[in-house]
Amino acid sequence: MSGLLIVIPTLNEAAHVADVLASVCAFPAAEGATIVVADGGSTDATRDIVQKAAAGDARIRLIDNPGRLQAAAVNTAVARIGGDATWLLRMDAHSFYPGDFADTLLAEAAATGADSVVVSMDARGRGFWQRAIAAAQNSRLGNGGSAHRLAGKGAWVDHGHHALMRIRAFRAVGGYDEAFSHNEDAELDHRLKQAGYRIWLTGRTRLVYVPRSSLAPLMRQYQAFGRGRRRNLSKHGARPGARQAVVALLTPALALVVLTPIAWVFALPLLAWLATCLAGGIAIAATNRSLAGLPAGFFAGAMHLAWSFGFWREWLAVGRKGGLHHG
Repeated sequence: MSGLLIVIPTLNEAAHVADVLASVCAFPAAEGATIVVADGGSTDATRDIVQKAAAGDARIRLIDNPGRLQAAAVNTAVARIGGDATWLLRMDAHSFYPGDFADTLLAEAAATGADSVVVSMDARGRGFWQRAIAAAQNSRLGNGGSAHRLAGKGAWVDHGHHALMRIRAFRAVGGYDEAFSHNEDAELDHRLKQAGYRIWLTGRTRLVYVPRSSLAPLMRQYQAFGRGRRRNLSKHGARPGARQAVVALLTPALALVVLTPIAWVFALPLLAWLATCLAGGIAIAATNRSLAGLPAGFFAGAMHLAWSFGFWREWLAVGRKGGLHHG
């Protein structure tokens, strides 16, 4: 389909990019499509792998992404190569996709008239700890019931994991805001909705996401998510939803533990958090019938705590600056 532009942002994705390119090139809908890998300056073998693939397939193009971030990668690809393409398909180098992924998204767009078709995610790990993190992200305790983290029937939504989008709509709202390192998809969805475009969460296909494999990078990731959400709210003068507000309160609530020498009651939020993590891990282990579910409750708790910390860190940073500044 010549009207399809597929964009894959990369930065040191040598372990995954060959598999992703192989799956993308096999999509029936990708026949005649342009497949762009926008690389943010990889120092591993990513570029060599892509160049080798491009030498054997004229559809594949490797371009530089000086902005390094995913938002800049997609913007650059659309600006330089989008041309008269009708659809933009954004894909992740560290994910796995079913063989009918692109075709199903296009069929859903045709059936619903949606301007954006988003997907749900299924996290899957390989080792014990990565499987525990995946179990946390797939659980309601970890994802809070977020629509794009749960499998279900198709529905109109305000936000979802980005996949297919009309390039006309993407351009009309100005593309991604490159000031966002995280949460750029939710920020763009906010502008799409404001402009009257419609977002459909498909229940017919989903992607498999490879999560972080240890606690430290997981917490850095979720701290960045929290900062991105706070930045998003600040930009649009919005308030957090009920679910986000509850999670945001976690850091100040747990910080009360420092007042325990004054009164033991200040330790209750920490004790309640620990009990929830423990009970959640037991429930996840029982549901999944896997011992990897036991630490999943604590990984879920750590994800929420990191998100909350990032949320308040960004709030304080914006307060010191007196507002958002976009470069």
